[in-house]
Amino acid sequence: MHNDAQDIRSNWTADEAMALYSQPFPDLLFKAQTAHRKNFDPLEVQRSTLLSVKTGGCPEDCAYCPQSAHYKTGVERHGVLPPEIVRAKAEKAKESGSTRFCMGAAWREVKDGKDFDAILGLVKEVKSIGLEVCCTLGMLTESQAQRLKEAGCYAYNHNLDTSPEYYGEIISTRTYEDRLRTLENVRNAGMTVCCGGIVGMGEGVKDRLGLLVQLANQPQQPESVPLNMLVKVEGTPLSKEGEVDPLAFVRLVATARLMMPRSMVRLSAGRMEMSDEMQALCFVAGANSIFAGEKLLTTPNPGEDHDNELMTRLGMHFREIKECSVPVAA
Repeated sequence: MHNDAQDIRSNWTADEAMALYSQPFPDLLFKAQTAHRKNFDPLEVQRSTLLSVKTGGCPEDCAYCPQSAHYKTGVERHGVLPPEIVRAKAEKAKESGSTRFCMGAAWREVKDGKDFDAILGLVKEVKSIGLEVCCTLGMLTESQAQRLKEAGCYAYNHNLDTSPEYYGEIISTRTYEDRLRTLENVRNAGMTVCCGGIVGMGEGVKDRLGLLVQLANQPQQPESVPLNMLVKVEGTPLSKEGEVDPLAFVRLVATARLMMPRSMVRLSAGRMEMSDEMQALCFVAGANSIFAGEKLLTTPNPGEDHDNELMTRLGMHFREIKECSVPVAA
């Protein structure tokens, strides 16, 4: 289904992104859907499940995050979950049709030692079930990225969150360069990159497009681009932000599809706030992946029944698990 690599560009400018985004809505959606059909099955959506394997107490001050130790949000803290709990959750995710299992840990960076060893054990455990394993553990060194890859980690998530210009409004404890360095370490280790951002944090359209320009102009575009709509959590600095205009979000999805024609564009946090009609428009605009399950780390997410029902109503389907050649542990 793929065509030649000539449709992948890494020299997008802010003005070009704005020109794409600002087209009349029908034109934008038509172009995005055309690019989507060139590279993907337009009726298929891939499903991932996300589990928080270590929750709360993070020293970073990301203004959107209920897991930051800087804010009182009522999130219950827990250390790294034991393997049998994670395995049971992964098996349930596979049964319900997820093909990727993402494990998140609220850390600024992974520290070598027992916690990281525990995560490596969890990666092996989930891979043995036959799921793609993704981790999001904060900043990674080169050697840590290498060890994760060797343990069987397929993808690493590390979001850029917003444009470089707006980033300082949201986070002061880690720089944009830190984030780009982690992405480089992930690439060099041979894992695939899952990298996107969040809209609805008080940023303007320029910043949303600035994020897409950063993503599209990476030396290699991320294989997976999660687009999150801010979930406002009481106790965080962004709890009083205004709503995101649904059509503006659909425009962003379509622009992401045009700038990154081969990437999976994932509807991530904020789906509880999206109407079925808005999600349907996002799929037409080129979104082809969602997070499944009742929770995304610590925020609510639509249940599986609702997602299955929506796919049926749209005449679309979830991607089947391709049986991996991974031996299943007895």
